[in-house]
Amino acid sequence: MRISAKTEYACIAMLELTAVYGSGEPARIRTIADTHGIPSRFLVQILLQLKGAGYVVSTRGASGGYRLAKSPEEITLLEVMQVIEGQDDVIRSSTNSDSPAARVLVATWNEIADVEREMLGALTFAELATRQRKQAENMYYI
Repeated sequence: MRISAKTEYACIAMLELTAVYGSGEPARIRTIADTHGIPSRFLVQILLQLKGAGYVVSTRGASGGYRLAKSPEEITLLEVMQVIEGQDDVIRSSTNSDSPAARVLVATWNEIADVEREMLGALTFAELATRQRKQAENMYYI
């Protein structure tokens, strides 16, 4: 599986919005961008795409920013990836061969893609935030 920078940045932004979910405070683009080294103009475009899909809402003004439009328990990794990358289609052979070997390979790749989609669809941003907190707790500083 290859993940584009745009998709990774979208997921990072969603994790940041998950972290402030319920506080009533929106997350600022500048803070997310600076913390993670994301070009702020690129992040704005990503957040607008997520807003258009109904996953985030924005607040204007000096204390403005972005918040999740839904609970993190309701948003899956698959959904965000599909907003950014689009729906992925069935895998087809890139050769003109219709041999049994080509057919079995394409069928196998599609089975693997189905399992991948199932796993991504089962992971919510609430779960990812829990994993993130656990990882941060396990870090040791010297």
